[in-house]
Amino acid sequence: MRKLKNSELNRLSVDEFKSSQKTRLIVILDNIRSLNNIGSVFRTSDAFLVEKIYLCGITAKPPHKDIHRTALGATESVAWEYREDTLALVKELQENNVQVASIEQAENAVMLHEFAPEKGNTYALIFGNEVKGVQQKVVSASDYVIEIPQFGTKHSLNISVSAGVVIWDVFSKLRFF
Repeated sequence: MRKLKNSELNRLSVDEFKSSQKTRLIVILDNIRSLNNIGSVFRTSDAFLVEKIYLCGITAKPPHKDIHRTALGATESVAWEYREDTLALVKELQENNVQVASIEQAENAVMLHEFAPEKGNTYALIFGNEVKGVQQKVVSASDYVIEIPQFGTKHSLNISVSAGVVIWDVFSKLRFF
């Protein structure tokens, strides 16, 4: 087997991306500290045609060299908006029939492999602060809490890893199954 060159991957241009049909997924970053994590989420969101990213609270906004370093231009393709208050955004999205899911470890959480999104619905996935996670008031207001099953000794995954796992999983369920 021969590795493909970038020119052989048939990727969309930024303009083609912006006009393409998006996956019915919104990503919300709730008080993310690491600029590299923010950039990584942009890059993952580009890969799976996410509709929009909301940057909330202390989450930094582009342009920033550390976000750009990991986003590799995805801040130009993926729509994004800053909102100071995550809870107010959640309520607004819910009023517009968006199903909101906090990605967190909580009582009565749905395990990711058991989460069954319905085609036709739009879902917002909330990823929280690297230390404190998603704010409790935001978790309490969510329609779902989704947990990534883990079997080792650590209590959590890095937020950029969590975003990659969850966005891929929900994307694949909405697009392929």
